[in-house]
Amino acid sequence: MQAVVFDGNLRLDTDYSNPSAGAQEALIHVTRAGICNTDMELVKGYMGFTGVLGHEFVGVVEGGPLDGQRVVGEINLNCGECEVCLGGNPTQCPNRTTLGIDRKDGGMAEWVTLPTHLIHPLPDSISDDQAVFIEPLAAGLQTLHQTHISPHDRVVLIGAGKLGLLTAQIVALTGCDVTVIARHQQQRGLLSGWGIESVLSDEILPRSVDIVIDCTGTESGFADALEIVKARGTIHLKSTYHGSPQANLTRIVVDEVKIESSRCGPFPAAIRLLSRGLIDVESLIEGRYPLSEAMTAFEHAARKGVLKILLDVG
Repeated sequence: MQAVVFDGNLRLDTDYSNPSAGAQEALIHVTRAGICNTDMELVKGYMGFTGVLGHEFVGVVEGGPLDGQRVVGEINLNCGECEVCLGGNPTQCPNRTTLGIDRKDGGMAEWVTLPTHLIHPLPDSISDDQAVFIEPLAAGLQTLHQTHISPHDRVVLIGAGKLGLLTAQIVALTGCDVTVIARHQQQRGLLSGWGIESVLSDEILPRSVDIVIDCTGTESGFADALEIVKARGTIHLKSTYHGSPQANLTRIVVDEVKIESSRCGPFPAAIRLLSRGLIDVESLIEGRYPLSEAMTAFEHAARKGVLKILLDVG
């Protein structure tokens, strides 16, 4: 099969071994996949990953009781037996592998396998293009699970990339006073269309914000968040960092600033939001390529400020 493979070099392998589904697994024929910032970091050496990339995908199950169903899949393959799993926190399983990220071939291929308990059938009201966004949309929803946001809160989100723009729409549903720091006109235009205010970083007063959500994934992001959060406010870390951020830890202690974070989130809730038309994801699509042109797609995705690039697989 054709697959986007990273083994120290990023390449399109036209003769990669087809996966076979084991017990309690589904074989999925992938129809569409998305390129995200994590994929771009993996090809720079993040996690030491080798194998098929891709964790944002939609496809159709081939064989078994779910044959013919259009599905998306969660990315954390947990053991189901450890204390963490039995305690109801499978995404934090210490024995997990992660689809297209850590020791598990991903969805930028013609076929992928996943345990059946991790796949979610899709309603007809959600298109394949929309379905590719369910994994990052679920991650954005986890922000609200980890941090309580009241309609009375002033919230500022920094990092108006793909995940930031999804998270901003989710946070706006709470009715809070949300503002996004955005530099590029494309981002500002999208936010305006959704009724979300955008500003430049120097327009936010120091120590004026109840909750800061950092979606930058940059070392300076945490320091920027600390600059504008109130005493006893909250900084929510929404994306992993390339390096080790430098920050004034004394300020955190003296001002009793809370640090919270989130990673993967609830797929059923993400599916409901899309099915009800509450989140706009199509506006984030900036380009699409057939799987055979995956290297060109990755070059496009690597350009500064680019939003979502899709791969048409099936």
